[in-house]
Amino acid sequence: MTERGGGQVAEDAGRHQTPARTGGRPAAGAPPADSPPPPVSGEPARRPDPDPAKRRRNRSVPVGEWAFAVVGLPLALLGGLYALAVLYAGALLSLTVLGLPFVAAALRGARGFGALHRRLVGRLLGEHVEEPAGLPRPVGLVARGRIALTDPVAWRTLLYLVLRLPLGVLGFAAAVALPLGCGWLIGFPLWVRLLQPGPQPAAWLQAASVVLGLVLLSAVPGAVRVLSGANRRLARLLLGPARAQQRVRELETARATLLADNTDQLRRLERDLHDGTQARLVALAITLSLTEDALAPATGPDLGRLRTLVDRARGQTDDTITELRRLTRGIHPVALDGGLGEALPGLTTTSPVPVTVRLELRERPDQAVERAVYFCAAELLTNVAKHSGARSAELTASAADGRVRLMVRDDGRGGAALGVGTGLTGLAERLAAVDGVLQVDSPSGGPTVVTAELPARL
Repeated sequence: MTERGGGQVAEDAGRHQTPARTGGRPAAGAPPADSPPPPVSGEPARRPDPDPAKRRRNRSVPVGEWAFAVVGLPLALLGGLYALAVLYAGALLSLTVLGLPFVAAALRGARGFGALHRRLVGRLLGEHVEEPAGLPRPVGLVARGRIALTDPVAWRTLLYLVLRLPLGVLGFAAAVALPLGCGWLIGFPLWVRLLQPGPQPAAWLQAASVVLGLVLLSAVPGAVRVLSGANRRLARLLLGPARAQQRVRELETARATLLADNTDQLRRLERDLHDGTQARLVALAITLSLTEDALAPATGPDLGRLRTLVDRARGQTDDTITELRRLTRGIHPVALDGGLGEALPGLTTTSPVPVTVRLELRERPDQAVERAVYFCAAELLTNVAKHSGARSAELTASAADGRVRLMVRDDGRGGAALGVGTGLTGLAERLAAVDGVLQVDSPSGGPTVVTAELPARL
């Protein structure tokens, strides 16, 4: 492992950095006057304690989860009985001519149950489950029946309906039956006195009933939350697109993103070459033509004018070379010729925020992956300098066992999130083009940790 420090910062630049309006991190306002001072460089940032209201929200159960536990029971019973009936009748009819048509039609119906449960989970539990692709419509009943019988989405939906049945019963019991039972236990001494005028049970039994009722009642929110989480995971696992379909969609999206990005880069390069470099070369040609004219008068060359034109041509040549270097820098950074071990520390030397670099590169990834990691690190360090208000940052990169992991951490104000602004969202889309994943952990008040993970080989 190598460890290097990079980038020296003037305190005024760190304190008065103005957040940009766009980018991967949303611009945040100045901290309130009574907020604690930011941590000094090198000191780990302290995460603020959650307020009591937030802790109460964490212990409570959203209304949608209660409603799902109650409303979901009839749908769970209906869907579970449908799935069991399809499997049972399909097994009985499999030896007859009606077996396959019956199963094919029932599988199409299972898709309808899946759509209903997806809407219910999304509306009440807040879990968005992507809708699977529709079935193709080939010509002929036999072809359509074959498509329906081999539909993985329908078979996974049948499995969901079977597993949803016990979860629905347990959810209703936790949300309705258990609170009612707790109420009966808590009120047991009162019910005994009202319904049994004779000898009363022992006092310790009545007290134990009240205590047991209170204990079970306190466990009701937790049970509802656990079952709601199980329903979310089950819907996410079985009601979404099949893995093969999801992979095809991811590859299509990544390909479209990559093509759009390359097209934009080519158009930008063409525009810069036309408007910048070409204009400089035309000006250089005119200067050389004037130089030729200055060499050929009948009275002899005008040395003063000739010297001026040569100086101008030299300056135009230098400007053209600089412009060409700027244009080619974004195509393939020269720093990557030596790998990420040489390129990443070079990024920190121009950062206005001090950056500590930690590298553990046991293998060299593909060139496309190296470019993605390099530009990802450059974008994240730019965000730290522009938007975070951080005093120090840390860049960690590792490559081992076929995976590349990049992590950028800063002690800034936090508040970064995917989908807020364009920088991080665009970065996540570009990483997806090489099967990469971007994760952001940035609570309000910091610290912010952005992690990119990619395969080392494509």
